[in-house]
Amino acid sequence: MGKDQGLAIENQILKAEKLYKAKQFKKAGKSYHTAGNLLLNLSEYEKAKVCFMNSAKIFMELERYDTSIELLRQSGEACLWANKFIDANMIYKEALNLIPKLKSEGDRNSNYIVFSVFSYMCSYVKGTPNEGLEFLKRISKKVDKEFFKDHQLIKLVSEITLALRDNESKYVKKIKDIIGNYKLREAELKLLKFVLLITHIKLNITTTFKLDKETYTTNEILDLDLNFDAKSLEEIINDSFYQFKLNQFNITKILINLSDNLTTNNKPSVPLPIDISKETHLQFKIKPHFQVDKSSIGPMVLTCELNNDLIFLYETRLIIPNLVSPPATLTASIRNLRPPLVDQTFPLEITIENQSQGEALDLKLNIEFPEQLKIMRGTTNKQIYSLRSNEDIKWEINLKPLEAGDYIIKIFIKFVDPDQNEIEEIKDFPISIKM
Repeated sequence: MGKDQGLAIENQILKAEKLYKAKQFKKAGKSYHTAGNLLLNLSEYEKAKVCFMNSAKIFMELERYDTSIELLRQSGEACLWANKFIDANMIYKEALNLIPKLKSEGDRNSNYIVFSVFSYMCSYVKGTPNEGLEFLKRISKKVDKEFFKDHQLIKLVSEITLALRDNESKYVKKIKDIIGNYKLREAELKLLKFVLLITHIKLNITTTFKLDKETYTTNEILDLDLNFDAKSLEEIINDSFYQFKLNQFNITKILINLSDNLTTNNKPSVPLPIDISKETHLQFKIKPHFQVDKSSIGPMVLTCELNNDLIFLYETRLIIPNLVSPPATLTASIRNLRPPLVDQTFPLEITIENQSQGEALDLKLNIEFPEQLKIMRGTTNKQIYSLRSNEDIKWEINLKPLEAGDYIIKIFIKFVDPDQNEIEEIKDFPISIKM
């Protein structure tokens, strides 16, 4: 800003303040408006916004609501030039509150659509298009149905929605071909181009998943690779139509939807920079905890940012990992409860434990002793319907050694795992008998 220009604007604002104090509201409003235009031409967007807002408030006091609405639109333009889309959205919603005060039904209908569509587009470029659509639906109830249905800006929103729903870029091309028909101002046209750019990008990103194995048990970590392919975006971003220069493309947040039996053990750190000239691989580790009928990973929702200004959400597909219960494994142990001596009866404790995650079904146990160990009391055979994970069974057998020496006790284990596989094991345990 040149010294003379700065001084002229400062004098214009001082003039507006003096006129307002002197209750010459109309002249004060015009002076603020003039200062706002001067600031806008100098790219002093925040100061321009303030001047337009001050002018709008003055004309509200004068009940010149049509003028106030126009000034709020200009204030919104200043925000758009500065890429302050949230601020612009707030201003557009403020303008919508004034529309019922307009005398003409036609003006009310037209302004309701214009400002609600601008609000929708501001929400869209900040990653909340659904919020913008819901707001637009609420406003539509205040507008004549046929007028709403036939308005070009409403058809524009419909085309954008169809493009994403049908995954078709042809709708974007259609809007680009007739963009001059929407009669938008330059800053508003810039906003629309951002909306189209985001839509075009979302339609052309491709993602694929790869698991390191075809089948996992519930005690194995799943290594998942997400290939984020942005190579096709280079042509889109360099399209002169969008007048956009990409400085940064980051994934700033990763949300993973998982079935109840899965949790994330590890995922990429964010912000994660994306190079549109190549593929980016995102590595995840997923931990299963138990079996369910349908385990699922995804969809993942990736929050993406362009130049720290434009935000959009990219949703991946859902994948179903092949998850099976781990095979049940049983451990057996024996423990002398008294020292085993020849011709003296002693109790032997037998323990069978299921320390695995799988359930052992139809469990049959048989204990085989050498003939030098005489069974005095207790059973050598057990049959159990089920031994669940972390459960165990214990029982005692009283034995009387007949001869000193080193012997082998055998435990025969037979059961069915959760996948109906029959498993048989033999456990050998040495025992030493003293005189």
